[in-house]
Amino acid sequence: MRFFLFLLVAYGAFSPPSFADDWPEWLGPNRASEWHEDGIVEAFPEEGLKVKWRKPVGLGYSGPAVAGGKVFVMDYVPRSGSVNNSPGGRTRLEGEERILCFDAGNGHLLWKYAYDRPYRLSYPSGPRCTTTVENGRVYALGAEGTLSCLAADTGKLLWQRELTDEYDTTSPLWGFAAHPLIDGELLYTLAGGEGSLVVALDKKSGKEIWRSLSARSQGYCPPTMITLAGKKQLVIWHPESINGLDPVTGKLKWSVPLEPDYDMSIAAPRLIEDKLFASGIGQVGVLLQLDPNQETAEVLWRGKAKDALYSVNATPYVEDDMIYGVDGQSGALIGAQLDDGKRLWSTNRPTSGSKRREKQATAFLVKHQDRFFLFSETGDLILARLTRAGYEELDRFHVLEPTGECFGREVVWNHPAFAERCMFVRNDKELVCVDLAKESSD
Repeated sequence: MRFFLFLLVAYGAFSPPSFADDWPEWLGPNRASEWHEDGIVEAFPEEGLKVKWRKPVGLGYSGPAVAGGKVFVMDYVPRSGSVNNSPGGRTRLEGEERILCFDAGNGHLLWKYAYDRPYRLSYPSGPRCTTTVENGRVYALGAEGTLSCLAADTGKLLWQRELTDEYDTTSPLWGFAAHPLIDGELLYTLAGGEGSLVVALDKKSGKEIWRSLSARSQGYCPPTMITLAGKKQLVIWHPESINGLDPVTGKLKWSVPLEPDYDMSIAAPRLIEDKLFASGIGQVGVLLQLDPNQETAEVLWRGKAKDALYSVNATPYVEDDMIYGVDGQSGALIGAQLDDGKRLWSTNRPTSGSKRREKQATAFLVKHQDRFFLFSETGDLILARLTRAGYEELDRFHVLEPTGECFGREVVWNHPAFAERCMFVRNDKELVCVDLAKESSD
């Protein structure tokens, strides 16, 4: 009997099975910017982290999604035209927009789906949206408004809609960038046009269920689902106001004016308990008190010139009584108090990599246990602690070369995915998988 028990222990019969986490959409599960896998490195090895594989991809700002052992990413392969990053003007490219599927373990290309798509955009280097993977389907929104639903295992097209044609609108200046949201049986996406700024579609057929709101432009902020006292609300921030909607009908519950410069509503609002924080370029920031019973929103404070933080490219992380995020004007990572917006500290090290102020410098934040993984626009993966006391950098590893451009400097503006005890991230040339398993570094 003792020998039998020994064999069971030796072969792990008493050990619970280890399942790898998925990262099935932008910002990960529930769009929380949190990674919950265990067995992750606590420090980077002196020789650097192991890159498991690198695979070529085309142009794109969209980050990868990981689900069921597969990595999904969108890109663009131009045939003619040249990328010209004019902040105020559109550049024309001819080429193919693609959805690619790779094996997460070895990087082998499993399938691709491509369609011809001319671009007429500012900063035209590819799609913006991370795919949303749910229940065996992949939902992909292209930069010019092509919304596709594909079978995750084969890449077979299940349905497709052209948002600009169907809703009589044009793409935003910087392209469709609001990552589609799946909740229950519905897919929520920004469309545009009169009365159809946001639409809810049946996720299986693509049929429209409802449409709601109007604004001068779609903006770039993804639909955000929140829950208050057991009741769900769909939060939509467009260039004129931030709004709470009934997710079943699209009926407006509340609306608060919030107008960022250049129509750049981008960063997703963040809920903590019954308070909602949103911010954008032009020192536009607000903390709202939401009342689920009265279905109202009260302004607790609005940001001023030297307080709060004003996120542009990256959604901030809100924890306890703190907001951590990158300020668009200074390009600094800032820690600010939630209750009044007071700034407690500021540093440019995890964004531009120096003490210089770089306009719209960017770093993407993901919480793991008591630390954060940050991916900087310089192509570095950073391990750090963020607290009220300040920014403490623990380790740094250079992953990718910046292949994009902003205000004359080289940048990589792609949100990574964390799954399978790895980080998956891309630039305009390659998709890479970085091993972050603890046993690999011991």
